[in-house]
Amino acid sequence: MVFSETQGRRTIEKPGPFDKSDHDVFEVLGSGGINNGALQVTPDSGGDFDLSKKSGRIMLKESFKIHDKVARVASFNTTFFINIQNRISTSSHGEGMAFVIAPDLVLPPGSEGQYLGLTNAATDGKATNRLVAIEFDTFKQDFDPNDNHIGLNINSVKSELNVSLSDSGIQLVPEVAKNFTIWIQYDGLNKILQVFMVGEKNPGPAERRPSVPVMTKKDLDIAKYVNERSYFGFAASTGSAIELHCVLGWNLTVEGPPEDEGLVIEAKIALGVGVAFLVILLAGWWIQRTLYEKYKTANDPTIRGTLQSLPGTPREFRYRDLKVATDNFNEKNKLGQGGFGVVYKGLLSKESLQIAVKRFSRDNIKSKDDFLAELTIINRLRHKHLVKLLGWCYKNGKLLLVYEYMPNGSLDAHIFCGAEKETLRWDLRYQIISGVASALHYVHNEYEQKLEGVPGTLGYIAPECLHTGKATRESDIYGFGAVVLEVVCGQRPWTKIGGFCFLVDWVWSLHRDGRILEAVDERLRGGNVAEEAERLLLLGLACSHPNASERPKTQAVLQIASGLLPVPYVPPFRPAFVWPSAGAVEENIDSEYTDDST
Repeated sequence: MVFSETQGRRTIEKPGPFDKSDHDVFEVLGSGGINNGALQVTPDSGGDFDLSKKSGRIMLKESFKIHDKVARVASFNTTFFINIQNRISTSSHGEGMAFVIAPDLVLPPGSEGQYLGLTNAATDGKATNRLVAIEFDTFKQDFDPNDNHIGLNINSVKSELNVSLSDSGIQLVPEVAKNFTIWIQYDGLNKILQVFMVGEKNPGPAERRPSVPVMTKKDLDIAKYVNERSYFGFAASTGSAIELHCVLGWNLTVEGPPEDEGLVIEAKIALGVGVAFLVILLAGWWIQRTLYEKYKTANDPTIRGTLQSLPGTPREFRYRDLKVATDNFNEKNKLGQGGFGVVYKGLLSKESLQIAVKRFSRDNIKSKDDFLAELTIINRLRHKHLVKLLGWCYKNGKLLLVYEYMPNGSLDAHIFCGAEKETLRWDLRYQIISGVASALHYVHNEYEQKLEGVPGTLGYIAPECLHTGKATRESDIYGFGAVVLEVVCGQRPWTKIGGFCFLVDWVWSLHRDGRILEAVDERLRGGNVAEEAERLLLLGLACSHPNASERPKTQAVLQIASGLLPVPYVPPFRPAFVWPSAGAVEENIDSEYTDDST
């Protein structure tokens, strides 16, 4: 495997054969494998192994930047050498394979048969799939022109454009095995996609590209359909009929926009008042209960030594530097306020570094508990949707944490903006909710310590926390539900609306009356958002169930937000809060939802 990178251009070359060492480069998903010198996107041999109804993907592990938020779109040029071989008969074979640009390294469950490893019955056709593919289809479905065509697929296996290969004298599964060389070129400036293809009797790939493409698609802006950072690779499936799907060699060059990470507001939500200190949820501000006993003396003289000895502790900032950076914590620099403290924008002039400084504001004892725990935990968290902790400061009882500053401001500012500013688009809101779900799943299930939290801002606090005084994973889910409803409805959780004191009660009443889509932010109505909006609203209600044991778990939440699972049943009337709850909350339940009644 050969990698090269110049400014704005990245190239990966593997003329073949492939071998086991390529597992370092490729993510092999489902029934795929790297065997016999090829990327076998579906299984390559039979024996006692059933080759039917299988699906797989083989993707580059490294993502590529496809577009940015100022309408710059990457161009790419890829050449690959494939073989689709029927192992049983010439009369029955299927289903086909595809070159795919996908949002993640996940194979959708149930993607065998007609779905080509791209989608499934629940997700096909949904904009949240965020994928574009060129299919090489060998089995005729009701929506296909024949069993020998290529197609342009956008979020669905029902192609936007189909071209029969029979007209070009090409048979994807010929009676005598044949390899094919395929060129796919996309011009991001002119928004043109072209596919060229030639069959080879010789074992090696063609050296010259044909002059005439087999498929051309103009006015194709892939930035509308794929994530800013996406993955390249191959997908394939078999149905009742089977065939082999082999990639024998592959070159890929992507010439993309600059890597300007600071432009994207949905990648990291800035510290600010956004969604009542949404960063508390995103960053997983989890508090270890043992710290309450260890640091319960307000005048503990060893606190500095404790801070300096904490594992993985970042930089210590001087208080006077932070005071100057924030103009003495001037109100005009205030970014937001939450249950634990106030956040200010600052500038370290000597370093030309913009920062966000959180000054703890709770009582002295609890502030130290919160401060030490947050510093200990968040410094170890690593996730693309979590804001980075830069350092800390402790001076004369004043406790501060320093974070990287997000120049695009808070989510709050983009949703609750005035008429002079365009509100946040639906697709960005959807991506933000999915990002929050991903971050929450990471903290609950992937981070090495499974931690509990401390309740924060009113409107996001689960009802049981008012009795226990502590937060759990279930109460985090409740807070996530409040965030979902706020982002979709464009209303704060404590909004008095429709005769109700809280947003969740109003949305639940609309659900009861079969009018839940009326809860969608009116600035977004009229767009093609109904299906996704209804799913997220119902997810928000499911997460807002008054009783902790009835809320979905983070794994299910993430899959529901991605459209991979249906929303659990949401009763028409909001259930009454019962304490203690009828069933204890279990931390080790393995079902998709917390229990069968959800």
